[in-house]
Amino acid sequence: MTRPTPHPELPHGPLSGLKVVEICSTIAGPACARLLGDFGAEVIKIEPPEGDPVRQMGQHVDNVSLYAASILRNKRSVALDLKTPQGRAVAAELIARADILVENNRPGVMERLGLGYDALSERNPGLVMVRISGYGQDGPYSERPGYGAICEAVGGVRHMTGDPDRPPARVALATTDYLSSVYAAFGAMAAIRARAITGRGQVVDVALYEAAFSQMEPIVPAHDKLGVVPMREGSNLPSMAPNSSYPTADGGWVLIAANSQPTWRRLVGLMQQPELLTDPRFETIQARGRPENMKAIDAIIGAWSRTFDGGVLEQMLRDAEVPTSRVYTIADIYADPHFAARQMLQAVPHPTLGHTTQMGVVPRLSATPGGIRHTGPDLGADGVAVLKESLALETEAIEALIAAQALRTPSH
Repeated sequence: MTRPTPHPELPHGPLSGLKVVEICSTIAGPACARLLGDFGAEVIKIEPPEGDPVRQMGQHVDNVSLYAASILRNKRSVALDLKTPQGRAVAAELIARADILVENNRPGVMERLGLGYDALSERNPGLVMVRISGYGQDGPYSERPGYGAICEAVGGVRHMTGDPDRPPARVALATTDYLSSVYAAFGAMAAIRARAITGRGQVVDVALYEAAFSQMEPIVPAHDKLGVVPMREGSNLPSMAPNSSYPTADGGWVLIAANSQPTWRRLVGLMQQPELLTDPRFETIQARGRPENMKAIDAIIGAWSRTFDGGVLEQMLRDAEVPTSRVYTIADIYADPHFAARQMLQAVPHPTLGHTTQMGVVPRLSATPGGIRHTGPDLGADGVAVLKESLALETEAIEALIAAQALRTPSH
């Protein structure tokens, strides 16, 4: 497949022309707005004078947050103190000119600032307001603070993560925040599509616990009809075997997924253990999926896999057309030719570090691809330019905002 080339009428992506204001912190909201920005939307990020806490997260080089350089990319930073009336007034003016507002404050905070949807939509009836919170905008839990990890517990995901003989584990990544950000971006685009028909905007209500809960799709009807309360399966796929990580001679792990009957037969042939094909415990997909049989087949495959180094075993399985992969570290990813060919590691220029390597744009569009136009800006770096360009404020008015401590710029 040839590399995608931009459409000449959409130089920055298919969302060119959409104006987005982001009033968010940490992960789910900024990731949603970053996704919109990757595909060409103009994103103005309103930050408090101390900056989004994400600027303090992750690894730093020369006091530069590498995480912020990525998750704040393709955005313009305006540092406003929304506790001041002047700061709130400027935010309201920016939102009045926006297509989409993304916010992830606790329900009620925006209303107390005078920036609730009812007030904003009076001036801007076409506004789409994306609201990301732990438990949604209504319901008995709506005012609880909710982080992704907490909402995974409420959504049933934490109960399903880890080994059955150990306490519930967590994935050391913000999986629920990123899943929520994709739902939020999808909701924003659905609302923009509806606006094209009705002429009016609406609220997109995304709850972290519901995004987590959506992964429980097969478990919901099974509990209703059968009363099933499944337990953690460790590295296995529930009711499907062999599909797990298996040890190798060099201390690594290889994931083997022989889900279908033809693939299972190919794996058995590679293992040179034909008796497994007639063993009643392993003859069918359903039989292999029974808990006691899963343990048995995993033990047999594990005993076989640990006689080979990871790279050798991986190639043997690929040659036999058995889906497999070594369990990659980030170092493996940097060395992998497929990531390079798919542009999933991109060197993005940075004003003080030279460059940072960031993950590529997902998904890939063949005719109107997204792209990385610039790295995440310094706190408040674009405040003066945005207020001049978007609100036509004169220098004197901007200096008054700075004097009132409603606006922060890098030099103030």
